[in-house]
Amino acid sequence: PMQGQMQQAIPQQQAPAAPAPQAAAGDAKESVSDGSDKYITVKSPIIGTFYRKPSPDKDVFVEVGDTIKTGDVLCVIEAMKLFNEIESEVSGKIVKVLVDDSSPVEFDQPLFLVDPS
Repeated sequence: PMQGQMQQAIPQQQAPAAPAPQAAAGDAKESVSDGSDKYITVKSPIIGTFYRKPSPDKDVFVEVGDTIKTGDVLCVIEAMKLFNEIESEVSGKIVKVLVDDSSPVEFDQPLFLVDPS
């Protein structure tokens, strides 16, 4: 009869392993609260020269703190004498401009940090 009792005890010993998924969720929460994770990085789709304004006498497309929506032009990148308007794929708020006006950018280089909304 004692053996029978031991076999019953085994599933109970395994039961404490069940909370593991909760622990995983806790980890995920931690990384989100890190702050920078929640921001979306807008990256350059091409190599070229980054311009924050449509032309020298015009205002910049976006400033830090500006609210943007999908399709808004964030900047222009000039490549081979072609000016490519870079449109936002997200809506949110500009947190940081990562590149100076009229500086060269590489493919996939971060340009803006956006706090999604």
